[in-house]
Amino acid sequence: MKKLTTCLVAAAVIAGLAKLCLYTVGEREYALVFALGELKEVKAEPGLYVKLPAPLQNVVYLDKRVLSLDTPDADLIQTSEKKNLLIDSFVMWKIGDPRRYWVSFQGSERAAADLVSALLRDVLNQTVNRRTVNEITSRGREQAMRDISTGLQERVKDVGIQIVDVRLKRVDFTPEISESVYRRMEAERKRVASEERSRGAAEAEKIKADADRQREVILAEAYRDAQKIKGDGDSKSNAIYAEAFGRDPEFARFYRNMEAYRASFGREGDVLVTDTSGDFFRYFDSNKK
Repeated sequence: MKKLTTCLVAAAVIAGLAKLCLYTVGEREYALVFALGELKEVKAEPGLYVKLPAPLQNVVYLDKRVLSLDTPDADLIQTSEKKNLLIDSFVMWKIGDPRRYWVSFQGSERAAADLVSALLRDVLNQTVNRRTVNEITSRGREQAMRDISTGLQERVKDVGIQIVDVRLKRVDFTPEISESVYRRMEAERKRVASEERSRGAAEAEKIKADADRQREVILAEAYRDAQKIKGDGDSKSNAIYAEAFGRDPEFARFYRNMEAYRASFGREGDVLVTDTSGDFFRYFDSNKK
């Protein structure tokens, strides 16, 4: 019984000593080991470590992960063209040097974030002040963000902070300038639309005139060809008639009389008052030959 009690007491003492003298470091944290209030060492690799029991040594943990800082309000910044822009930005940062970070902020993440935010506004102002609106809003935006990130890193390197990235989320004109820009854009669009309509109307008139000219040419050519064909037909017809009439003069006289009859009595109700004994009606009289 005494042996069992002794074993239990020994186990309790060992467990207590282990709790006081052993500590673990995770993958997402730094461990700062203090001896009587003085920072002695920093453990960055994950694992199980040994220390002296408190109050001889104690351990403070710092976050190793990448942290983000999002500005709550857009900053009003002036470009090199003296135009005001509203810029929203955010920073991704982490602890780069735990010793310097602890000395600077005593482990306070809030204090570190406040410093980064203040320095970001300063660097952002300096960077935008040297650039035009176009360089911030379009073609030079990526380079501007790189310059801001580099400038901010220079400001915070002595306090143990590492800047991972800086992004410009939104770059807008102020409401007054936005309205002015919108009006200018609207006027420009209307001007371009008017020019396009005028150009289109001129092209339409040109096409219509060309089509009318081609129509007149086609009609004239068709009429010319038709008259030529008609003339050739009339010529052949007259030649055939002349040949036929030459062979039989009596048939020629008969045919001409028939043509005269048709011309004189072409419509129903036509009345012709004349002497039937004349030569005109010779073929109506069976006694005349």
